Amino acid sequence: MNYKIIGKYIKDLDFSIPNTKTFFLLTKNISNYKINIDIKSERIKQNIIEIFTTLSLTPTRNDFEKINTKIIFATIIELTNEKIEKTEIEKIVLIEVPSEIYIELRQIFVGLFKNSGFKDIKISEKVDFKKLYEMRNIQ
Repeated sequence: MNYKIIGKYIKDLDFSIPNTKTFFLLTKNISNYKINIDIKSERIKQNIIEIFTTLSLTPTRNDFEKINTKIIFATIIELTNEKIEKTEIEKIVLIEVPSEIYIELRQIFVGLFKNSGFKDIKISEKVDFKKLYEMRNIQ
């Protein structure tokens, strides 16, 4: 392994249901939302990178009230190999680290829904970040 995780924290969290009507509609229409995953990174020092993995829900239709749900989970890594190639760093940022932290991030996100009264929230337990990476490179 060419990196180690040296820190993790919730950088930003937005979870708001605007009103009672939206709460009850959401209970029925949760399947009309899709999960979005976004990954960004920022080099802090020569061998320190901060990776921001974002989970959010967006409506698949525009004809009902929207809830705001977004969590940005920051992971700080230290590269342990000084002569690592740029493509290998890209794979660490977009595949390896998200794969490693996704379970924890998902638990936090699903926990917000469960604690807000949504017992049947279904967010994939596993995400194939390698497949997403490969699809990104095809486009």
